[in-house]
Amino acid sequence: MSQPARVDLATISLQDALDLAILIEEEAQERYLEFVDQMALHHTPEAARFFASMAENERKHGEELRARRQRLFADAPRRVTRALLWDVEAPDYDQPRAFMTARQAMEVALRSETKAHEFFVQALPHVSEPEVRRLFQELRDEELVHQSLVNEAIRNLPASDASDASDYEDEPVAH
Repeated sequence: MSQPARVDLATISLQDALDLAILIEEEAQERYLEFVDQMALHHTPEAARFFASMAENERKHGEELRARRQRLFADAPRRVTRALLWDVEAPDYDQPRAFMTARQAMEVALRSETKAHEFFVQALPHVSEPEVRRLFQELRDEELVHQSLVNEAIRNLPASDASDASDYEDEPVAH
């Protein structure tokens, strides 16, 4: 089996870095929208609403990056693809649960924002292009802001949101 293609961060251009950042946002947005559907199926509207708000945040950030790319590179074709990344910021597929609380949904998002921050922290030592370095530093710092926003949302939750999925599980019954 062949190894997946990788982005060479030492030689990545600003255009490619912007495209990569856009793809990261798109992947995260799509994953959060999948979680919204799952939470709707599990009748957990608070978690679904939070995941929807995260999808909207990812959409907005992606739009900002797309506008920036358009200003700098017009309609130049994209040279990087989704095959070059996997779950940079997108939450892991196994995170949603039946009866998930808003707090649990926020904790999923917090892990994803932390994961994205770590991606940029780990990428920066390999980046040699000054404009790409500035972009990655900006994106790294934005992930810290996002973490702060999620942490604030967690702090603002009522104490009653501390329930656990096991609170809703049915006891086994004899046949």
